[in-house]
Amino acid sequence: MNWIIASLLSAFFLGCYNLGVKHAVRDNAVLPLLFLVNLVSALIWLVLMMLPSSGTLLPLLRVEPLGPFQHFQVLLKSALMTGSWMLIYFGLKRLPMSLASPVQSTGPVWILVGAVLVFGEHLSPVQWLGVGITLGSFLALSFVGAKEGIHFFRNKAIWFIVLGTLLQGTTGLYDKYLFACAGFTAATVQAWFSIYMVVLFLPLVAGWWLRWWPRGDFHWRWSIPLIVAFLLLADFIYYDALKSPGALISVVASLRRGDVLVAFAGGVWLFQEKNCLRKLPVILCLVAGIVVTMLG
Repeated sequence: MNWIIASLLSAFFLGCYNLGVKHAVRDNAVLPLLFLVNLVSALIWLVLMMLPSSGTLLPLLRVEPLGPFQHFQVLLKSALMTGSWMLIYFGLKRLPMSLASPVQSTGPVWILVGAVLVFGEHLSPVQWLGVGITLGSFLALSFVGAKEGIHFFRNKAIWFIVLGTLLQGTTGLYDKYLFACAGFTAATVQAWFSIYMVVLFLPLVAGWWLRWWPRGDFHWRWSIPLIVAFLLLADFIYYDALKSPGALISVVASLRRGDVLVAFAGGVWLFQEKNCLRKLPVILCLVAGIVVTMLG
């Protein structure tokens, strides 16, 4: 599959995944939800790993054997994503989709700004223009959010999304290393990543079950299996795009940010969210700023 088409498909399924998450976390406990999502994903991959390696299994779904250091590399990715998912899920639980998804989409820009501040990297004039558009749009979005009683710079849920997105962006760079430099296949990373996520979430969900802290109740939602399906599709297609010859991570990351448009449309349609006409031009400017930054 062409890596540009793969990136767009990944964006569509990622937007659907975010909508599924929003439906599942509303008035629901987050930790058991995260554990279940990863458990189902891991079980699917365990079944695929037990199938004969020839004949039955498609080459794209074949999981390669790993050495101890390679297992550690995937475990590190899983640890980064555990922190990212917890922050993002808790943020999504408390925010409307039409605000949370645009904030989440700004990840690549924060990574670039961090590279300038921490590592002294230099951006081109076009990239600075993109950063300016993105930050201006982010500020404009904060004004729209204030009309709903959500003050960006004082709201914990906004900071959960921002911090989770930064971790997610770091993981995206690490993914490129795993595929381009370390020689991992998409199926191998996705399979072991899913398994290690279960291991990492197990003590957390045990603490929730034993009431080590005040917690809410968990309710089953039909959107939970859809979360698993959309995530598997979005990640597998994304990994396949990164492995394609000539694939540019900046372009893949930019195209993948199209998920914000899917999530915005779904938030309006499924959740009847407010102030959508005010948010739409801001979100379009935000996406444009991200694309200019990543392609500059």
